[in-house]
Amino acid sequence: MLYRVHVEFNKDSIEVSGNEITIGVKAKPVDGQANKEIVKKLAKHFGVSSANVAIRSGHKSRDKIVEIV
Repeated sequence: MLYRVHVEFNKDSIEVSGNEITIGVKAKPVDGQANKEIVKKLAKHFGVSSANVAIRSGHKSRDKIVEIV
């Protein structure tokens, strides 16, 4: 399933509303650290492996499209 994800920095939260997710991350957007934290948090929240979570677009943006299998 595809989700629209909005990232907020210096927060630690996940809010899911339909197919939209607002996620707070502590990691800085350097060398993909924030994206790795997003994948881990979403995998834990949905109870799937990190391999089943993929960022489809928006790798360098606060607004992303994420696929969760």
